[in-house]
Amino acid sequence: MNTRIKQILEEGAVDKVLAYKAVQGFLLPWMFTRENAAELEPWEPNGARYPVVKLLLAEVRKNPHANLGILVRGCEERAVRELVKWRQINPQRLVIVGQACDENLAEHCECWKPYPDQLDYGTACEPIRESRRVAELDAMKREVRLDWWLKQLNRCIHCHGCRDVCPVCFCTECSLEHVDLIPAGKLPPDNSFHLVRAVHMAGRCIDCGLCEEVCPARIPLRALYKKVNDLVEGIFAYKTGGPGDKSPFTLLGEELVLPLNDR
Repeated sequence: MNTRIKQILEEGAVDKVLAYKAVQGFLLPWMFTRENAAELEPWEPNGARYPVVKLLLAEVRKNPHANLGILVRGCEERAVRELVKWRQINPQRLVIVGQACDENLAEHCECWKPYPDQLDYGTACEPIRESRRVAELDAMKREVRLDWWLKQLNRCIHCHGCRDVCPVCFCTECSLEHVDLIPAGKLPPDNSFHLVRAVHMAGRCIDCGLCEEVCPARIPLRALYKKVNDLVEGIFAYKTGGPGDKSPFTLLGEELVLPLNDR
């Protein structure tokens, strides 16, 4: 199961590969090099998920000249693509190793592409074409839906875990923590954090669902961002995380995109 990862390490195609290692029975993200490649072991992908692309971005910023590999699922491949489009990752210094999600995880996530294009491990299962979460929201009357969302968002304790775990939230400074906007020690007013973030994530959310999984208030954030993605696709004919060099949002905000450190 680890043939591809060992191969790119032994051939010198990469300096490090971000994959997984079983530690006391738990599968954890792990950085492998040629020095510890012997620690790679056969394993079966399971439901454990981590913000591995967030970890990749941190490594890229720490070592911009390193050649890296990463083991990704479908949503994580989409995250890498968006970071490339936003010039946060240099694709010439990255090797993708792909694993397919199983049918149960695909159903749980309602994933429209539960496997990466580069598929090295696993077998691609059928994508989920329609979201039950979004359908239930669309079936509500507007006033009922607004009241429902306010009740959900009002449970927020402003831990910012959804932002911190998000693989495509790459800002080095969050505007919702800016001292000129919100005084130090004060929580953001009412629901501004989630409303502003929903707009900020338009065209970037890759539907991994990690935001909802880490939310201590159990706010159904995935439904919110699935709807945002539907609007982006309907207005711009753009599928977030799809192939290509540009998104409509990088074109609209070209001057806001940070240049790569290494060309």
